[in-house]
Amino acid sequence: MAKCTKCGARAELPFLCSYCGGYFCVEHRLPESHECPGLAKVRAPRRERPIARPRARHFFKGFGSTEVKHLLVAWAVIGFCFSSRALWDAKAFPIFFATSLATVGAGFLAHELSHKFVAQRFGCWAEFRLWRLGLLLALLLALVSMGRFVFAAPGAVYITPLGLMGPPILAKREGAIISLSGPLANISIAILFLPLGFLSGGVGMVHLIGEMGFRANLWLAAFNLLPLGVFDGSKVFEWKPWLWASIAIPVWALALYAA
Repeated sequence: MAKCTKCGARAELPFLCSYCGGYFCVEHRLPESHECPGLAKVRAPRRERPIARPRARHFFKGFGSTEVKHLLVAWAVIGFCFSSRALWDAKAFPIFFATSLATVGAGFLAHELSHKFVAQRFGCWAEFRLWRLGLLLALLLALVSMGRFVFAAPGAVYITPLGLMGPPILAKREGAIISLSGPLANISIAILFLPLGFLSGGVGMVHLIGEMGFRANLWLAAFNLLPLGVFDGSKVFEWKPWLWASIAIPVWALALYAA
């Protein structure tokens, strides 16, 4: 049993002062109560450590080198697949290939980049990546069918919400809007190509680009608006069926009419 350094009273559970090293009773346990010689240290203001600010995460400054390479490869593969019917014609193939790049390829890029930019607006990380199996299937089917059947799925935009605790899940509204942006981009591009189809009296390169650009982008929009599985239309349908119907039904009708 120790004695209180201040009053001399016996303390069954003495308190040790971490500033002066003395033992004190309950009454004199505080530094102010026993006139602690280290009281100046107690009252000295603490130097607060500066709060480290997290470094900015630059996810939205354009494209990474890997993403650009994957987009270019996918664009070239799409152009090749849709022009493969003229593969054995040395004079026609370059024309069809360039036309496919400017029409179907442009629609593919617009579709995927729309997903990317809209997802970024919602604060997500979004980058395009090739799907190697889809790339191989697209090339094989195009060669075997001589361009009559094209599987146009060489890759996709991978989206991950940032700053979320737990699984990376987007809200239904945001997911639907991101999905809808792709088909809407194709519809917009189809409208832009439509006037070219009426030029040159229905013949010539300009007419070919206009007609192909209109039909290809219309079908890209119609195909992706299917309310099934991984298609864009499924998320839109789950969010607002009436919105999906008001866009998908007219697009399908127009695509069938233009076929």
